Amino acid sequence: MAMSLASSSHSAAQKKYDVFISFRGEDTRAGFTSHLHAALSRTYLHTYIDYRIEKGDEVWPELEKAIKQSTLFLVVFSENYASSTWCLNELVELMECRNKNEDDNIGVIPVFYHVDPSHVRKQTGSYGSALAKHKQENQDDKMMQNWKNALFQAANLSGFHSSTYRTESNMIEDITRALLGKLNHQYRDELTCNLILDENYWAVRSLIKFDSTTVQIIGLWGMGGTGKTTLAAAMFQRFSFKYEGNCFLERVTEVSKKHGINYTCNKLLSKLLGEDLRIDTPKVIPAMIKRRLRHMKSFIVLDDVHNSELLQDLIGVRGGWLGPGSIVIVTTRDKHVLISGGIDEIYEVKKMNSQNSLQLFSHVKEVYSILSTFILILI
Repeated sequence: MAMSLASSSHSAAQKKYDVFISFRGEDTRAGFTSHLHAALSRTYLHTYIDYRIEKGDEVWPELEKAIKQSTLFLVVFSENYASSTWCLNELVELMECRNKNEDDNIGVIPVFYHVDPSHVRKQTGSYGSALAKHKQENQDDKMMQNWKNALFQAANLSGFHSSTYRTESNMIEDITRALLGKLNHQYRDELTCNLILDENYWAVRSLIKFDSTTVQIIGLWGMGGTGKTTLAAAMFQRFSFKYEGNCFLERVTEVSKKHGINYTCNKLLSKLLGEDLRIDTPKVIPAMIKRRLRHMKSFIVLDDVHNSELLQDLIGVRGGWLGPGSIVIVTTRDKHVLISGGIDEIYEVKKMNSQNSLQLFSHVKEVYSILSTFILILI
């Protein structure tokens, strides 16, 4: 049983940027927007954001190109957003892009930063004043109408309101989570369309117990070229978004030999907890870090592990550092690594038949383009 579908020519995987941020520099550049950008960067989202203060006609072609190469658009409506004709033209462009590609799930998410959404929607308050000033400056009637239409459409979309949050950090956390959710959904659907769903996929899928209250460690083994990494990546991409912490580490043994186990362990912990951690002795993880890990569900893939000691160094004995309901998938060429590591669920990845192998080979570049957005490259 197998399935393979061609992906859309406008797929999210083919976009250069995950998120495009439109904002009024003088309002939020040094504060909210910079903090938001930093949060998105920590989650490995490729974000287009233009911090240039001076903008002219020579910059516009670059901006148009960036808009066309973006999957999601985040519009930060602040007090003086509408006073900038640049921001208004930017909004018109991205709304047109969104409307033309509605079937491709290109999304616009408004963020109302210390402004009333009704002021944006109805062009009242500071937005009404700004548009009136533009009118006095003899702006073209057609352009004025385009601005009003774009403001109205964007303000009617579901978004985030700063007035409903006690702190900006909480708001940024929710925005980041929403963006990741939308992108995960798109990439996950594209991956399913490009991956060969053969007996290996369904066999491993059946091993995952989503209602489990224990830590599940699933071992995948087989000779090189059978698709262990691709299979693990498919599981990660399809299900990891449901977990508080998630991390996919490629070539674990190779990288650990090159940089040391401390390096690999810190990468894993930093990704799971969303912080830049520097622990000198990973085998003696601070109690507070362990406590946090045990209070969250995580989805982890450890790819190409050559010895069982690495497993204990990274996740503790039998995943003892992880919270109930967590899932760890380990890939290796050596079955004995899994047995000596105390892994109960072990699956031998079967080599695909020639027809499925040919189909997978024809799609492999696009599949890894999708997966690379979420796989943590260690070197």
